[in-house]
This record gives sequence, structure tokens and C-alpha cells, in this order.
Amino acid sequence: MGRAIVITSGKGGVGKTTTAANIGSALAQLGKSVVVVDADIGLRNLDVVMGLENRIVYHLVDVVRGKCTVAKALIKDRRLENLWLLPASQTDDKDSVTPDDMKKLVCELRATHDFVVIDCPAGIEQGFKNAIAGADEAIVVATPEVSSIRDADRVIGLLAAAGIPARLIVNRISPHLVKRGDMLSQADVIEILALELLGTIPLDEHIVATTNKGIPAVLENKSIAAKEFTRVARSLAGLDAGAPVAAPGFFSRLGRALGLSPAPTA
Repeated sequence: MGRAIVITSGKGGVGKTTTAANIGSALAQLGKSVVVVDADIGLRNLDVVMGLENRIVYHLVDVVRGKCTVAKALIKDRRLENLWLLPASQTDDKDSVTPDDMKKLVCELRATHDFVVIDCPAGIEQGFKNAIAGADEAIVVATPEVSSIRDADRVIGLLAAAGIPARLIVNRISPHLVKRGDMLSQADVIEILALELLGTIPLDEHIVATTNKGIPAVLENKSIAAKEFTRVARSLAGLDAGAPVAAPGFFSRLGRALGLSPAPTA
């Protein structure tokens, strides 16, 4: 059986879909059989990010409702022979699928693929509950911003309550802004969220360009961000050691002010 990994954050716009597309593609480049699942019913975007939007015939809700088999709904990526997409529906709502539906679907996909990467919708309502239902583990994506960290902290608590282990990706971090004191560092985010670091993705205009072209950045492998996504995939595949946890940072007091990290003990 394969591993089901949900990519989540709570807050929208932090790069979950880009992360799912790049990690899924990088795992496929490593020879793993991968299906990426868009669980954002009604607001699908993973197909666009992967450049597969024109090939959709069936979608996740069709599978759940028995209108087609999983095999018919899967879209094979022509660039990587072992990568598939299961798109979301654009016309249904999140109540069209239940957590039990997702558990059954993910179980079926795990039986035929090494990795099932699930792109979770924003928020913590029904769409979130559906997306995490069949997951073995989670990757929480957070940007070094107060609003993102607050939402990520909430999601981490919900994942813990569901018994789903989670690791952290800090996305869109700028060493220049960190050095200037205008952005939280990865160490600050780690200390506030108290989560194991899986990867740190730098702020990179190449990611924006490749996303707009429907090409996961790892396929071109021209940027630092793409190389870090590949390193994360190697770690998930057990080919590299996990990313080291950075030392505590200056802004940890901000987390305490927000009620997100414990105050120091005497």
C-alpha cells in the first residue's frame, strides 16, 4: 500500500497547490508511482497548475457517485509516465463528498500507487475534513506571516486531534527580508508552530512563471525553489535525511503574544 499525504495550511494563498504539484512531480521523477488529488471541490486549480485542464473528462465527484471508475477519471501526465491527476469538480460543492467517501477513494488509490498527494482546500470546514480523512500524514505549508502562522497553528491542532502526524514546509521566505528584520525566519516559524521542518522554499519568481505556464518547476529544475522541492521529495521517498531543525529565533516572542507557543519556564 502507498502513502497518502495531505498538503494543508488553513489559510488560502500560501502555495498549497503549487507545493502539491511540485512534490508530486518530483516524486514521479524519482521513479515513484504518484497520483495527485485535487480535493478542492468547486474551486479546482491543481489541473491548471499542472497544465492538464484541457484533458478533464471525469472528476472526483463522478467517481464517488459511481458515474465512472477511478481509472477513467485519472489523467496521465504526458511528461512523466508514472504521474496521474484526479481532478476536482468545478460545478459541485464540498458537501458532495463525505469523509467516508474520501477514505474509500484514497484507499483504492493507495493500492495502486506509491504516493497519493492530496491538495487540501483552504479553511477548516467540510473540505478540510474530507481532504484529511484518508491521509496517513500531513504537510503543513506556512508562509512567514502572522496570519498564515495563526491559521497553520489551528490546523496543526486539528491534525493532532485526528491522529495525523504532520511536518512543516515554510514557503516564500526571503533571506534578504529576514536579514533586514522584516520577515520571520524559518527558525521563528518552527519555534512558534513546534513542528518538524521538512523544507524551506525561497521566494522565487521562477515559481510564479512556471505555475502560470502549467509546468511544475521541478520539471525545469532551473531555480533554487525547484531544487528544494526535489530535496523534499527525496526526503519523503527515504533517499535523504530530513531537513535539520533550525535554532530558536528572535521572533518567538511574537508567537507567545499570539498564544501560539508556550511562554518560557523559569
